[in-house]
Amino acid sequence: MREELHLILGGEAGQGLDTVAGLLGKAVVRCGRHLLTVQHVMSRVRGGHNNFRMRVASRPVPGPPDTFDLLAAMSRESVDLHRGRIAAGAVILVDAGWDMPSEPGLIGVPFAQLASRPVFRSVALMGVLGAMLGVEAGILRELVTDNFRAKGDQIVSSNLDVLAAAMQWAKDNAPSLPLPGEGDSVTRLAMDGNQALVLGALAAGVRFCGYYPMSPATSIAEGLAQVAVDMGVVVEQAEDEIAAANMALGASFGGARSIVPTSGGGFALMTEAVSLAGVMEMPVVFAVAQRPGPATGLATRTEQADLELVLRAGHGEFHRAILAPADVADCFHLAHKAFDLAEKSQGPVFILTDQYLASAVRSVEPFDLGALPPVAGPDLSDEDPDGYRRYDWSAPVSPRRIPGHGRSLVLADCHEHDEKGHIIEAADIRVRMQDKRLAKMDVLREEILPPVFTGEDDPDLLLVGWGSSGEVLREVAAVLQARGVKAASLCFTQVWPLAPETFLQRLHAAESVVAVEGNSTAQFARLLRETTGFHIANSVLRYDGRALTAGYVLERLAPILEAL
Repeated sequence: MREELHLILGGEAGQGLDTVAGLLGKAVVRCGRHLLTVQHVMSRVRGGHNNFRMRVASRPVPGPPDTFDLLAAMSRESVDLHRGRIAAGAVILVDAGWDMPSEPGLIGVPFAQLASRPVFRSVALMGVLGAMLGVEAGILRELVTDNFRAKGDQIVSSNLDVLAAAMQWAKDNAPSLPLPGEGDSVTRLAMDGNQALVLGALAAGVRFCGYYPMSPATSIAEGLAQVAVDMGVVVEQAEDEIAAANMALGASFGGARSIVPTSGGGFALMTEAVSLAGVMEMPVVFAVAQRPGPATGLATRTEQADLELVLRAGHGEFHRAILAPADVADCFHLAHKAFDLAEKSQGPVFILTDQYLASAVRSVEPFDLGALPPVAGPDLSDEDPDGYRRYDWSAPVSPRRIPGHGRSLVLADCHEHDEKGHIIEAADIRVRMQDKRLAKMDVLREEILPPVFTGEDDPDLLLVGWGSSGEVLREVAAVLQARGVKAASLCFTQVWPLAPETFLQRLHAAESVVAVEGNSTAQFARLLRETTGFHIANSVLRYDGRALTAGYVLERLAPILEAL
């Protein structure tokens, strides 16, 4: 029985491939399988070449596939582009109208007959694929109905007719390519990282989102906007990124838990507001979804190159925490944790994701809201209002009260200030206030998330990564172990602050350490050296805008392994 099934759907932007991949992915999850769908899209509305890569298994899926058992091509270009990735014995679906030369595995689908109009061809493709995979017709009919219901009964009916015709054609003419393993009865959801981040923010009680659209973070704001009325969230698309960040600080001052979703280019404009959050000691969460630069770079591709930008953003010296989710579930839990950390430290906290993680769809079990710890909140007591000091320096974190909630006078300012918030120039008070703010790093260290270690305790090879590289590194380590290599992985989901006592011994215990990152300069390895003095001599880096895969990493590890 096949352990996994790898599919790639390719075609031009505007041909509805995202609809096919989305609905087919949900169908696979409803059939009790695990799923990972990764999108590769060009920065244009129509034309060009897009593809969606699906990895389906009866067990959790770690990372994107390297080769494929089926290629569904909606453009002739797609066949040529992906032929080198097709596994032996794979199936290639093409349009019968292209009149392509016959070859093993090539199947012409009569889209002109199955779909009366080109707009229906995506549903025809989904019907063909669903029948080949053995998905129940009822599951696909339900998904199509839900997806097109808003467009009216006639559109729904027409799509269902196309779906039925396509499934019947596939049963009569296409080979069977059944889903791997036996489906289980566990309820799972299909969602991407941004959707999970939205749910985590809602679970934490987010009440304000300030943003200016920038992919791949825009869908965070859009997700919050969809539930804004029901969940009591204000979502404001500002005139620019500077206004968006400052609006979030104002909302936080008024007592609303606030988030600012953006990407590197937009975040660059927000750095003054980050510094303002530091001096105001104001909790705010920034969700920075990375994409390649410099400047516009590759607007719809992925990279891990903004770590140093986020770490150093903002003039002056002040506290911050940076969380880097490894998978979709992490996006939920770390978004929830980010709001708690922001409140406990009264300052900026960053969730650092990337385009791959933001848009990749995974199967996840429903999140247990009842198991979430409570999120810290402001001081609403209003005791001794006349003696209230917003920046009381008796402790790193002072009681934060909300203006208008009681009689306490709550001041905030962008200048240096005294305990009550009044502007000062005194040298001794400046030193006390700065020491107070920097001491918050100790508060953040108390909440630190240690890296996840898997594999041999004293490995010959230790792979070190952060954020979305984590799942791939665990897969690579498992492959190497199966080949007889003593391998392990160390994956960080919190990249600042770091606690060397939680991982330094792992680095020293390994014969060889390799940093694996999605950037061109090994930024995290450099941060580790700065923090601990430990130098990672070897690295596997990817900066072509594509996500790390096990095959990519293994190929580039070969010369390092030979030297062991």
